[in-house]
Amino acid sequence: MTARETLLLVEKCSHCISWYDIATGERFHTLELDRYPHEFVTDGAGRTAWIGHYGVETSGHSGAGGHVLFQVDIAGGRLVRTIDLSPYNRLHGMQMDSRDRLYVLSEEKSTLLVLDEPAADAGPKRAVSSAGIKSHLFALTRDGTAAYCMNLLSHTVAKVSPWDPLAAPLLCAPGQKPEGCCLSADEQTLYVTNRWSNTLAAIDTATMRVRCVAASRSDPTRINLFRDGRLFVSNYGDCSLSVVSPDNLNETAYLKLEARAIAVSFHPSRALAFVSQDDDRVAVLDTDDLSIQRYIRTQREPDVSKVVFV
Repeated sequence: MTARETLLLVEKCSHCISWYDIATGERFHTLELDRYPHEFVTDGAGRTAWIGHYGVETSGHSGAGGHVLFQVDIAGGRLVRTIDLSPYNRLHGMQMDSRDRLYVLSEEKSTLLVLDEPAADAGPKRAVSSAGIKSHLFALTRDGTAAYCMNLLSHTVAKVSPWDPLAAPLLCAPGQKPEGCCLSADEQTLYVTNRWSNTLAAIDTATMRVRCVAASRSDPTRINLFRDGRLFVSNYGDCSLSVVSPDNLNETAYLKLEARAIAVSFHPSRALAFVSQDDDRVAVLDTDDLSIQRYIRTQREPDVSKVVFV
């Protein structure tokens, strides 16, 4: 039996994660969660997803937020268990390394947590400070030896070493409110969006020195590396997507959207991107010519997504 191409999608303000048939746009399964789930990752085999319970609507909302991870069987569409990470709360940024170790960022405690065996661990096995305040997202090297934390209120980016407890963090200040981030394919460059500065930055990961800063469109929230080397930037204030050069961060293509882009994910083999919008739709984008092929109608506030096969 051929596995169905499926878009796994967190619908933040419907407080759930859903399964959408990519070919038809049909939502064929929904798993209800606690209020305001947010980022999620899957293991290398695509069998299990871990979803962080952020617990408040946005980083601008007050409140303690959530403190658990939801472990989900993707094929079965069921909640396997919850993992209580108290006292670490407002769980947001999440990544998984090449050995399927899970990294979770507590925004409230500005702490990066590691679960060595997330399918079995009852809590984190180690933790490291993010070396900043209100740590929202992070980029992770494939082997997990370095993490780059975006510290919204201290306006810094910090390189930390989860597996070396004596390593001192390296910091830089690329702009105001650094939030979106991704690593180059060779992991020698970190790309960052600075929301309040309306700039993009390229940072040398070895030295944490800012190599290049370029003006962006209004309120760039996320930056994603496509497999051909292009960078896709979602401009929240401008209701648009920009494609920028990794060499100088200059814009090479632009697409005006009908609503604000919340998150972007890519098909693993086809020339498609999935753009979650705040009008409760996901735009299916042709990455070759930047044309929108169609829309998938969703529930409230579609957010992070990933293509899986079930």
